[in-house]
Amino acid sequence: MRSVFTVSLGCPKNLVDTELMLGLLVEAGYAPCEEAKEADLLLVNTCGFIQSAVEEGIEEILTLAEVKERYPEKKLVVVGCMVQRYGADLARELPEVDLFIGTEGTQDIASRLQGLAQADKPLVHLAPPTFLLDSTLPRRLSSPAHRAYMKVTEGCANRCAYCLIPSLRGDLRSRHLADLVNEVGMLAENGVRELTLVAQDLTAYGHDLGPGAPRLVELLRSLLAASDIPWFRLLYLYPTRVNAGLLEFMAANPRIVPYLDIPLQHVSDSVLKAMNRPYGLQRIETLLTRIRSILPQAAIRTTFMVGFPGETEEDVRLLAEFMQAQQLAHVGIFGYSNEEGCAAYNLPKQCSEEEKSERRQRLMELQSGISLAGNQAMVGRVEKVLVEGWSRETDLLLEGRTRFQAPEIDGCVYINAGVCNPGDIVDVRITEAHPYDLVGEIVGAAAEDLI
Repeated sequence: MRSVFTVSLGCPKNLVDTELMLGLLVEAGYAPCEEAKEADLLLVNTCGFIQSAVEEGIEEILTLAEVKERYPEKKLVVVGCMVQRYGADLARELPEVDLFIGTEGTQDIASRLQGLAQADKPLVHLAPPTFLLDSTLPRRLSSPAHRAYMKVTEGCANRCAYCLIPSLRGDLRSRHLADLVNEVGMLAENGVRELTLVAQDLTAYGHDLGPGAPRLVELLRSLLAASDIPWFRLLYLYPTRVNAGLLEFMAANPRIVPYLDIPLQHVSDSVLKAMNRPYGLQRIETLLTRIRSILPQAAIRTTFMVGFPGETEEDVRLLAEFMQAQQLAHVGIFGYSNEEGCAAYNLPKQCSEEEKSERRQRLMELQSGISLAGNQAMVGRVEKVLVEGWSRETDLLLEGRTRFQAPEIDGCVYINAGVCNPGDIVDVRITEAHPYDLVGEIVGAAAEDLI
């Protein structure tokens, strides 16, 4: 039997694509393996969103190319956003690669591999993105058995000045409600305890399907009714579409964890306008007030971009004041990456890399103190924790997450007393706080023994 070694770079949406390809390859007779040197097929799913992601992808490809150099019979395949962005240029620069596939065509990966035996140069498949995932296609989950991601849309209808996603992934394409309901049933049967819904803009779900089509709340209602999965998590909510209806539905349905990932990107009206984000500071403050009124326990996560063309020290000061005043649970700070093909690429008043780095560091230090204070306020509380398993740091501790911590993004809870299994949801008393992680002990029936 042939074997395949996969590397999935970038966001959870990319991971879903990798899982689909893995499922298709298993169906075609490949077996997944953990070591590149043991595999017949080396597969890299790339991210091409910003330059740092491109560099990570190139580094990963070159590492696998070294493996192929030692074992020339192996096939090296590179897929995804970086291929869609750079196309044939990659084939010229990376002759070690046998096959390049953009964001369209991964659903046919098994048949595309069949043509490699006769090829004497890299094959490149590029096409406008139109594919939409379907629950009838095989998908092999690579996350722990108790959690999974579900991609509900593809592409994006927003046109942010700094973003390449519409050109890489195409326009917004929403999956049909019945298909998503079918998938959630299968995931529940497989033992998934936490399902994270992902999209470039989750709140845009259904907007492309015409008048009367279901929107996000209708989707959530159907998914809750069709499964017994205890935790649903929503990632990537567009600020202007987080309305009272969604918040009230979340408040009335505790299986949807009180966690809102809302990328604000900035709070300066002038910077937001230049970014082509259709809101300003006043609307952001109104939104946060509404969230805290309807869903007071919610953890709010956001990302901010510093160094966007034209950003001033006054804009950064305004951002710092906002962070101090709002005390958000989780904040990521990113330096603007000037990517060719974006609307912002030729804007005047580009900030230097030194300015971006200094501003990012300054705001990250501010958020570290805010996060620590927020975590310290949780000491003494008993929180539901989804157990992941033994800690990645030490086999003397278990590791899990509260409802307020997203997998692979936020911190975790280290459990130093009690007995449980991966996938269990247990009561944990928080005993210690750090800027991003918590420490606690299981209470109740599972606390009788110490680890």
